[in-house]
Amino acid sequence: MRVNVARKWIKFLHIRSHLQWYSTHCGHRRIIAEKNPSVNALVNVSQQPSLSTQDFPLSGLTVAIKDNIATKCFPTTCSSAMLRDFVSPFDATVVKLLQESGADIIGKTNCDEFGMGSLNVHSIHGPVRNPFNLSHPHKSAEERSAGGSSGGSAAAVAAGMCDAALGTDTGGSVRLPASYCGVVGLKPSYGLISRWGVVSYADSLDCVGILASRVNTAKRVFDRIAIYDDLDPTAAPTEIRNLASQHASANTSSAASVLHGLRVGIPQEYFPAEISSDITEHVRSLVLQLKSHGAVIVPVSLPSTSYALSSYYVLASAEASSNLARYDGVQYGSYVRPGPVTDKTKTSHVYAQSRAVGFGQEVQKRILLGTYALSADAFDNYFLQAQRVRQLIKDDFNCVFRIPNYFSDSPSQSEDGSARVDVLIHPSAIRTAPLLTESRSDLSSYVQDVLNVPASLAGLPALSVPITRPVEGASGSNDNDNCWPIGISVVGQWGSDDMILSVGKALEDLQKT
Repeated sequence: MRVNVARKWIKFLHIRSHLQWYSTHCGHRRIIAEKNPSVNALVNVSQQPSLSTQDFPLSGLTVAIKDNIATKCFPTTCSSAMLRDFVSPFDATVVKLLQESGADIIGKTNCDEFGMGSLNVHSIHGPVRNPFNLSHPHKSAEERSAGGSSGGSAAAVAAGMCDAALGTDTGGSVRLPASYCGVVGLKPSYGLISRWGVVSYADSLDCVGILASRVNTAKRVFDRIAIYDDLDPTAAPTEIRNLASQHASANTSSAASVLHGLRVGIPQEYFPAEISSDITEHVRSLVLQLKSHGAVIVPVSLPSTSYALSSYYVLASAEASSNLARYDGVQYGSYVRPGPVTDKTKTSHVYAQSRAVGFGQEVQKRILLGTYALSADAFDNYFLQAQRVRQLIKDDFNCVFRIPNYFSDSPSQSEDGSARVDVLIHPSAIRTAPLLTESRSDLSSYVQDVLNVPASLAGLPALSVPITRPVEGASGSNDNDNCWPIGISVVGQWGSDDMILSVGKALEDLQKT
């Protein structure tokens, strides 16, 4: 009798969990129908999934995919006219892993064309609008940027259209939108998550990142997709992953709180004159909370930081110039028939027609910059110099972390043990989300990633966590910049992704108390 009752109860719980799963997935699609017309975060939405009867690690989780990650059930346009009608014949490795883990791929998200941009305004689908206004009806109808290039992914999570979303991070394209939209954004260690099936922008910098509403959700997704993939030539070998992870665990306190004894570095170069004083105050307040919970605060210096942005734009543009050369309208990309006056005896003239129409203004600008940097006259002065600066930035990080960089050719540590730290903490952005009307007006969009680029150049893991703040700013004005989301970034040595996620979770919990 009792056995039968127990079996019926277990069956009831099983059915109830799947009904809740189905209800959740229906709810996300209702939110998309309601909010996406104004936010413009998703460019394709999947059909309602059938009710699953099996339990998987990511069952019940809805995940959106950035439009530069290959999917065979949706177009992969990279928000470019060049790939407007392209449908991939295969799924990217990360998409396949998500599906095998039971996640519901709810759709594709808007992004800057080929991932080039910081404000998500360079897209054939139109700009992405920050959904913060929708969550706070008392605010004005001012339209602000969601950040870029993964702005659609961040906005989709912030608006409640999905539980998590995949983006790509080349120089801050996950962490900046996460800060602007008030969500969690993880850029993993370079080589941990497969890039197979990701449309290349800059191969030595590109990483698949994760955006989520909570750190735990980001970790759930990370644990399922951070797997060695022999299809990806840049994937870090399993033995190096394990070695770095073990070393990071050994340096982390075994106490109940991960913060107890944690050595936190505060890099002085990450508080430039341009940074908002309000952001500085919130970061300082959170650092004091860390100290009161047992963390050891250590001022550090990364002297090459000021050269990072210049190095990044030279290297990223040079790699983009090479990667995007394949889109000629003949082998790859949309073909535009040459005009009657075009000299068809030269293939370059035929290619130029397709590339001029297919690529947007921002992409063309970066291709030209990259082509110049790789030219014989400029190669030594620009490209090689940028590579030297990149190495200096890597050396700076290696000197301040207690954990060696096992992904480098020669793992080394600073001789001064008292100066070493476990993680670095700094603001995720120098300001809150800018107005869409000002996003195209000057060169300010190119400096939005100034705090995020160094970790990308060094291939280090970085996590942006939203800072909780009152809905209304100190001035009491609903339109004040002080109302909008800001983020704080946790940066670790290569391979210490689990540690920065643990620290990020601790930061999240601190703000609940």
